[in-house]
Amino acid sequence: AEQHRRTFTERFAEYPLTIRGLSRLTSTKEERKTLEGMARGTVDIVIGTHRLAQADIHFDNLGLLVVDEEQRFGVDVKERLKAMRASVDVLTMTATPIPRTLHMAMLGIRDISNLTTPPANRLAVETRVCRFDETLLRHAIDRELARDGQIFFVHNRIHDIQKIASKIRAIAPHITIGIAHGRLREGELEQVMVDFVAGRTQLLLATTIIESGLDIPRANTIFINEADHYGLADLHQLRGRVGRSHHRAYCYLIVKESTRLTSTAARRLRAIQEFSSTGAGFSLAMRDLEIRGAGNLLGTQQSGHIAAVGYELYCRLLENAVCGLKDLPLKEPPPVRIDLPGDAWIPRDYIADLRTKIDFYRRISRTITNEHVNDIETEMGDRFGPRPAEVQRLLDLARLRIAASSLSIDSISKQPGILVIGHHDIRSIEKWKQACLLAGQEVRIVENKTVVLPLHERDASDGDRLFQTVKNIFRVKEN
Repeated sequence: AEQHRRTFTERFAEYPLTIRGLSRLTSTKEERKTLEGMARGTVDIVIGTHRLAQADIHFDNLGLLVVDEEQRFGVDVKERLKAMRASVDVLTMTATPIPRTLHMAMLGIRDISNLTTPPANRLAVETRVCRFDETLLRHAIDRELARDGQIFFVHNRIHDIQKIASKIRAIAPHITIGIAHGRLREGELEQVMVDFVAGRTQLLLATTIIESGLDIPRANTIFINEADHYGLADLHQLRGRVGRSHHRAYCYLIVKESTRLTSTAARRLRAIQEFSSTGAGFSLAMRDLEIRGAGNLLGTQQSGHIAAVGYELYCRLLENAVCGLKDLPLKEPPPVRIDLPGDAWIPRDYIADLRTKIDFYRRISRTITNEHVNDIETEMGDRFGPRPAEVQRLLDLARLRIAASSLSIDSISKQPGILVIGHHDIRSIEKWKQACLLAGQEVRIVENKTVVLPLHERDASDGDRLFQTVKNIFRVKEN
């Protein structure tokens, strides 16, 4: 918060704005002055910690709330901040959004912008998962000090942090170490941080108190001890403390020699190692959503599995609810059952990756206009080349489903010698009859809800020919 206050003060120096800060480092006199200015409207911008969510905070006319490092705040705190004024605009900023927030953005409940372009000359942080190895630590420390750099060592237990300091001194006796954690008095903590920023200490041994906000370009190596105990967002935020200049940075995720990793911890470590490129926070957040679940939209739980409903159905229900509130048409695919002979699928030799294949199946099944089908068809051609016959039929079936739905048809099936079309709207029968007659097709109507089309012998025996006949009746055309 203090870092942001200084940056804002520098950048708005030529503007007639009053900028104040609120945190535990603010003196009582300054705090009282800031609170009075906020209530009277003489303070234009206030930058603070959780202190801004307390009951004694009053704004004269709050217009914009910016929540930086959103993953560090609970739902209650964010709701209290928004409740300060009914019409406040809220901008949330984070490298790794919590699953609940990301899910709300993906559903359209919140708007989202994704910044993927790194600053000029910024390099990706090289990330390694390793056991606690004194030789490895010594080499990494010596390499960083040789280029006049600084080092973070994260250990998140205060009661034995001095033991870790002793181990580091034994590995690298020549190094100067500063220790930072939340139980230090304000003056002590501030002095430790000032010494590290000024370069008077070479290694900062700290808890996750350093996770957010620090910008020290000379620090380009970080060790995270017992990395299997951290969440994905924590690991990504800690890794973000290094690599903030043009130098190559290194992140070592250390796991105890005797530790047996749980499957969830192993997936997290694999993910943080896999997504190590610049701007990978969004991909990591998506993986975190996949691992932890999306939480409760209307409750305070920010992650969790939607076991009672199922993830896909839950997403569809929420998406339709959002469309209803926005007066938009529902994004439900037309409910038409089609039972015709022939192969319609995506072969492995066309799309090998299972996740990609499932995604295409899902998208095709949920298309609601021919334009959607055409977009998918074009994308497939661009990414994977010419479409085999099975894939083309799958896309044409989607077009057939859309065309049938517009005629209030709920089923199309082949039975011996006939094609049976089921309707759920009697008023559409005449419309459908005219479409068949225009295609030169004989029509028989049964009980005002079922249309029977006699098939030529060649159509009845040849699945491809039958499918082409049905496409002609429904005027289905390829892209």
